Amino acid sequence: MSLELYIGFVLASCLILIIPGPTIILVVSQAITHGKKAVVPLSAGVVTGDFTAMTLSLLGLGSLLSVSAELFNALKWVGALYLIYLGIRLWISKPVQVEIQSAAEQGTSRSLFRSSFIVTALNPKSITFFIAFFPQFVSTTGSIGQLFLLGLTFLTLAGVNALVYGLFAGQFNQLLQNQSARRWLNRGGGSALIGAGIVTAGLKQG
Repeated sequence: MSLELYIGFVLASCLILIIPGPTIILVVSQAITHGKKAVVPLSAGVVTGDFTAMTLSLLGLGSLLSVSAELFNALKWVGALYLIYLGIRLWISKPVQVEIQSAAEQGTSRSLFRSSFIVTALNPKSITFFIAFFPQFVSTTGSIGQLFLLGLTFLTLAGVNALVYGLFAGQFNQLLQNQSARRWLNRGGGSALIGAGIVTAGLKQG
């Protein structure tokens, strides 16, 4: 792979990643609600979810999704309903304190990781994206090592992107300690997740 091709891949990946989608909306909403401590598990979930989607694409599920409307719609609806579920749960939740007990923090970290992983991995567009995007930057004279390099680069960029969005959003958690303000933040984040779920439900195959 030439340096020019690799730089092109990095630039294209950055442009794609900075556009907020359902995953970033989830990261921002949860980071605002739970603060900076939520950023690491959320970002880890995003990277693991992207890795899962990437692996499934390379194993051929991406090709299957491109021709199977039923499978595409099944994954789409599961992901959309899960986003709506998270949005409703955030909307009705009580504002949480920034300082929480260790056991509760561990439980929250697991749930945050799980939510960002599921939303990222179950997005059918992510799976079909990888199988359509990666070949554009693979040299025909190169080896399988190219895919490893591109995959590692994309996962790194995705993790950094989620971290930056999460850290920025997490500032609001510390700035707004008023319970009423935090309640409205929860409702705003919940509404954003529900909206992302509705948008996901409207995805068309292609």
